Amino acid sequence: MPAKNWTKLFKNYKGQWVALKDDETTVISSGEKLAEVIRESENKGYQKPILTKIPKKDITYIGLS
Repeated sequence: MPAKNWTKLFKNYKGQWVALKDDETTVISSGEKLAEVIRESENKGYQKPILTKIPKKDITYIGLS
């Protein structure tokens, strides 16, 4: 499966919690507090959204074996 392009997420939601639909790119809700994001998602009918915290800085990581 190809990696999802989260460029817009990093640009628009830096430092925030984000709830995503199953397509992993469509934002259901976002905010500073996880509980608020979950509550808003549930109010919109999404009981189990994908939750992630968008970093404040987009840092590339390359692991070495």
